[in-house]
This record gives sequence, structure tokens and C-alpha cells, in this order.
Amino acid sequence: MGGARLRVMDLGEDVLSVLLSWLLRGLMAIGGTVLVYQGLPVAKAALQAQKADAVVMKLRRGQEMSVPEVSAGIAALNSAVTADPVGDRYLQRSELEGGAALTAPLKISLAFRTVWLNSTRSDLELGLAAAPARSIDWLRLAATRQGLDGPSREVIPPLLMSIQTGPWIEPVWPVRLRLIVDNWGYFTDVQKEEMQAYVVELWKHASDQRFFAFNINNPVDELIIRNLLRDQSGAQESLTKWILVYKK
Repeated sequence: MGGARLRVMDLGEDVLSVLLSWLLRGLMAIGGTVLVYQGLPVAKAALQAQKADAVVMKLRRGQEMSVPEVSAGIAALNSAVTADPVGDRYLQRSELEGGAALTAPLKISLAFRTVWLNSTRSDLELGLAAAPARSIDWLRLAATRQGLDGPSREVIPPLLMSIQTGPWIEPVWPVRLRLIVDNWGYFTDVQKEEMQAYVVELWKHASDQRFFAFNINNPVDELIIRNLLRDQSGAQESLTKWILVYKK
């Protein structure tokens, strides 16, 4: 899972590089004082965000982090958002807050984790409104909403957006399947048909189909997944085999 998680994170854009490149191209093309002043908030925000790079990389690599490191990183990203409140800044902050909130070894209270998750949800909603073509971030919003409030109709829209904007990012397929199964009762009939067609395509194209069995945690999960794959040759037999091996 660590390798898969790292591959997913690698799909993110290098926002700092993009912003600085844009600023330099503008300065060379126009060379005016006005553009320099316009670029100052962006440059200041980039410098602030850079202060959080070390702890964000630890988070992405699954390395040990301390509470002071995380707090300092969030403070730096707070300053970056204040200096340049654009979508990417909110998404950057949401990654650190949400990831830290879900990092079990961090010695913080449940109440504090909930505060970070609520902030993550807000930042994702603000960031995605400005930068909607971000499949992984839509998936993070769906998972964050479920983490805070449990399965609900509120999970469905960001989950569908995640699928629409990046359906074939294989490392996140297990997470998508988990959310589909958990929220099955909240899909409309039309959406259920769409989700069944999508899950069938995941089954057909997965390099390792065992994640279907790994997502079975109770009889209801099993019933839903078996029903989704009911017309796929060999699927039922494979699920039975993997359940017997991995769910002992």
C-alpha cells in the first residue's frame, strides 16, 4: 500500500514550479513594475508553502512526523493561503491537514484530529471549486466527508467527480470500490447502473483483482460486490478463493 500511495501522490502537480515559471515568463514578456507588484503575493505565498515541503514529503513517504513539525507546516500553509488564496493553496493545505489527521502515531486527541479533518473538508471544497480537474482531490473530499459523517448522499457527488475526471488511475481503485460499497444505498437507480458498469471495467482491467476480496469486511459487502460482478465469468469463484485465503 505504501508504494501505491506514493504513486498516487506522484500524480500531483508541482504547483510551486508552475507558479514561479508563470511569474518569470510574465516578467520577461512585459518587464513592467505593475506585474512585479502583482506577482509579489504569489511569490510570497510560494516561499511560505516551501516551508512546509519537508513535512509534506514525510507524509507522502509514510515517514515519522512530530506534532511540532506538522503544526509548523500548517502554519506556513496558512500564511501561503493568506498571501495568495487560490485553489491550489487550499488543496496543498488540505493534504497536510487531512494526512496528519489520519496518521495514527501522531500524539494528538480525537478532537484535534476532527478539527483538522473539518478544515480539510472546507479547503478541499474551496480548492476544487477553483481547480475542478483534480481526480485525486475529489476522492479525498469523498473520503473526508465519509470519515467525518459516515456514508451519506454527500459522499456521492465528489466520488462521481473523481471517477469522471480520472477513471483509470489504478492505485486508487481499491479506495473507490470501498466508497462505492459503503455508500451503495445512497446511489440513485441510474447511478447504480453506472457504478456497476464502472466496477465491471475495473475488474476487467485490474492488474491485480484481489482488492475486490480485500474490500469485503462483512456479509453485506460480499453481497454487494458479488452482485456487481454477477455477470463476469470466473468472478464468483475467484472471490470465494480469495476470501478463504485472506479472510481467515
